[in-house]
Parts: sequence; C-alpha cells; structure tokens
Amino acid sequence: MTHTVRRIGRTLAFVLPVVMVLSGTLAVTAVPWAASNSDSQLLAASARTVPDAKGAAKEVKVRAPEDVLRDRLLQELRAKDPTVALTDLQRAVEGRPSLARHCMSIAKTLGKAAVEKYGPTRAHRFSRPVCDTSFASGVAQFS
Repeated sequence: MTHTVRRIGRTLAFVLPVVMVLSGTLAVTAVPWAASNSDSQLLAASARTVPDAKGAAKEVKVRAPEDVLRDRLLQELRAKDPTVALTDLQRAVEGRPSLARHCMSIAKTLGKAAVEKYGPTRAHRFSRPVCDTSFASGVAQFS
C-alpha cells in the first residue's frame, strides 16, 4: 500500500509541473491582446502618408490608443454617467494591459469631467476602486 502511494506521488510530482507549464503556455497564446486587430496598428506610427481621392499624398495623424480611449470615455461620461465610463475603462485595461500605465491619468480626467457635470458632492457618489481610486482623487482635486 505504501509503495503504491509513493508511486502515485512521484508520478504526480513529475506530471503536474509539466501540465502547469503547458497550460500556462497555452493560456498566454490565447489572450485577447495577442489577436491582431485594427487598434494594434495605432501603435505602429504616429503619422502616415495616405493618398487621398485625387492621388496626392496626404499626411494623416494617428492618435495614441490612450488618447482615443480617453476621448471615448469622456463622451460616454457626458452622454450617460461616470459608472458606465469607469466600467469601460476597467474592461479596456483588462483587455489591453498596455493601457494600464495610462489608467490613473484617464480616471483622474474622468473625475474632473464628473465634477464639471455633476458637481463635487454628487460626483463623489460615483467613486469606485478603478485604477487605485484615481477617479476619486480627480474628483477631490477638482472640487
């Protein structure tokens, strides 16, 4: 009996790390930011030359993804409420971790916009722990 238990333990000690490494490798290849989409092209360059309808070269400015996200969330906040914008910010950062370093500044900007729209007292009610409570910090700073 003891021999069988030891043999099972040794087998698990060998197989378990192999399974964990393989599953981790497969998980990394299946992350959403590994897929190619149109947003990933925004990181490639800050400006491009694109021919217009007449064939003449025309320079087009490509905005950074964090600026596009910030503007979209500000429009959402103004159209709906800060809860929707903060939820979308959290989802955007989870879906695209490269935006995480800009999360605090975006949340602060949303806090400022919430103060402008709702006033400091009502804007505080929308505070949530997104990006280390930067939204609440933005509300407090611009109150």
